[in-house]
Amino acid sequence: MTGLDILFIALVAIVVLAVVSSVRIVPQARAYNIERFGRYMRTLNPGLNFIVPVVDRVNTKYDLREQVFSSRPQPVITEDNLVVNIDTVLYYQITDPRKAAYEVANYLSAIDQLTVTTLRNVIGGMDLERTLTSREQINSTLRGVLDEATGKWGIRVNRVELKAIDPPPSIKEAMEKQMRAERDKRAVILHAEGERQSKILTAEGARQQAILEAQGAQQSAVLRADGEAKAVERVFNAVHENNADPKLLAYKYLETLPHLAQGEGNTFWVIPGELTQAVRDVTQAFTSDSGAQRPQDRHERETEPETEEETPQLTAAAETRRRAAASAAADEAADAAAQAVENARKEAEAAASASGASTLPSQRTASNEG
Repeated sequence: MTGLDILFIALVAIVVLAVVSSVRIVPQARAYNIERFGRYMRTLNPGLNFIVPVVDRVNTKYDLREQVFSSRPQPVITEDNLVVNIDTVLYYQITDPRKAAYEVANYLSAIDQLTVTTLRNVIGGMDLERTLTSREQINSTLRGVLDEATGKWGIRVNRVELKAIDPPPSIKEAMEKQMRAERDKRAVILHAEGERQSKILTAEGARQQAILEAQGAQQSAVLRADGEAKAVERVFNAVHENNADPKLLAYKYLETLPHLAQGEGNTFWVIPGELTQAVRDVTQAFTSDSGAQRPQDRHERETEPETEEETPQLTAAAETRRRAAASAAADEAADAAAQAVENARKEAEAAASASGASTLPSQRTASNEG
């Protein structure tokens, strides 16, 4: 191989190296700043680009996508002189690679320091409670200040978020006690409201029950009174329509007497003084009905002509049988009355002996002797 061949190969290699070094492929969402002899020349866009070898060089490479920067917790003093640690998260995007490279030396450090100072100015005018409840207001204020300051750096701040606000441990404990007290208070109030509603509903139920029971008792009493009135009216009409005589009334009176001692709480039974008079009335009623002759019958017998001789004998026999039947009926009524009185006396004595009474009242002895 001659010297010319070697020279040719060397020239070809130099040309290939120059061509290769002049080609720059920029990925998508990237930007390269090109300097020529140390001076900014241009920014390469994504795709295939050519530069002058040896003369041009790539100074900085930037990612044009939105990026996240999380700062360290920074101590901030609130208006009520409490120190809280606040951690922020910053979402930003490079819009001008040239300004980001030449307008600020380190844009991340500048953004961090600007965030801390702005946050201290904002939080310094708020107390702790307002700081904990005004996150949206703080975020919007920080974003406005940072976006205005970083605009000349070719950076756009899209969003600023407070990731954490940490009060001192003593304040946390006090806040927990306060929250626990508030919860206990709400629980007691809810429990009291529940008991109040329960008592109201119970009282309403008892009131409705009492009203319904009273209405039921009223209707029952009215129906019972109507039934007793109808029964009394029917008995009254039956007595007056059938024209009951003193014998029936006296007999019913004697029939009712034994029921006076049937009560559970009766310890003695008072025999009315008119009992003997009632028995005498019954006996006289039956006797007078059979022995005494009505004037009309006597007049008819006196005025009746004696047509036959056997008529007086038949009349005397019928009268004798009538008197015997009346006497038997009177004796039977008297025996029944005496038996009823004796049964009532025995029941009264049994009740009196059960309750510890030794003797019956003087009214019963007087009645029995009468």
